[in-house]
Amino acid sequence: MPAPFALSLQDLAPIAQNSSTAKAMAETVLLAQEADRLGYERLWYAEHHGMPSIASSVPEILIGSAAAATKGIRVGSGGVMLLNHPPLRVAEAYRTLEALHPGRIDLGLGRAPGGDGYAMRALRSGSGEEFSAYLSELLAFDDESFPPDHPFSRVPVSPGGVRLPPKWLLGSSGASAQAAGQIGFGYAFAAHFSHTPAAPAFAAYRQAFEPSEDFPEPKTILCLSVICAPSEEEAKFLATSQSVNWARFLTGEQRHLTSPEEASAFKLSPQQQQIIEHQSALWMVGSPERMAEEITQKAAAAGADEVMITTTIYSYELRRRSFALLAEALGVAPRAIA
Repeated sequence: MPAPFALSLQDLAPIAQNSSTAKAMAETVLLAQEADRLGYERLWYAEHHGMPSIASSVPEILIGSAAAATKGIRVGSGGVMLLNHPPLRVAEAYRTLEALHPGRIDLGLGRAPGGDGYAMRALRSGSGEEFSAYLSELLAFDDESFPPDHPFSRVPVSPGGVRLPPKWLLGSSGASAQAAGQIGFGYAFAAHFSHTPAAPAFAAYRQAFEPSEDFPEPKTILCLSVICAPSEEEAKFLATSQSVNWARFLTGEQRHLTSPEEASAFKLSPQQQQIIEHQSALWMVGSPERMAEEITQKAAAAGADEVMITTTIYSYELRRRSFALLAEALGVAPRAIA
């Protein structure tokens, strides 16, 4: 029986140690095609900077590549870190994508920088307090609604004759949820890295929701971190790459994603062990049957319309297998692709 929610995935374009950036880029296309065939609803790329193990620094390029190689799956950003970019540039990029792939693009927006303080300075990022102004400017460019005396009222967005794709706000708090509802966006909750419960945020979003052209009804996505393998033992072994690399990253040891064999042999510091113990509550790891049951429970508890899965596995092939196992266990119908 199919799950009572749509299933989607997020790709960070991980770069595995002893692999190459070219292979990681090629894998984004292979995963997109596999997700399309498996029947996933949408595929989003997250913007990250200054991280050797992640190649998704420019989501719109990956979106264009994946959309061109697929037929039915929606492709978008999860998200564009708006404070890193002039709003006009975002409007131009995502109007272009919508024109190239009409009806298949999503524009997810976040206020986080997607990198550390050094990356923020290199990107000339705005401050968090400026997010509302950046967002208002982006919408004004799309709606052509600047006041006549505003200097940007004379700047037409190119290409014309097309609007921005459906817009989603990414967050992990009631404040971001309420804001998404008030402007009629979709709302995606980052439960893959936030310990805050999603249910209150979704409730705040629905209570504040004002219908819009793209979203006549509220729409919520619950984002989860899941590693799935045929057995519990194999899933736990594969998950060591994620846990050890996360601990090493947070303690200043930036590197490509290491194999589970190397990760298992690595001697963790007490600080790194504490990081893993704290974060492991958010990592779902196990067999298809148990993961399907737990995902369904979390979606029901949160009141999610859709679940988006992110998966960190050293082997690209086994990462694709994880997504395939989940789709089958959750009863997702494969997509008929001509």
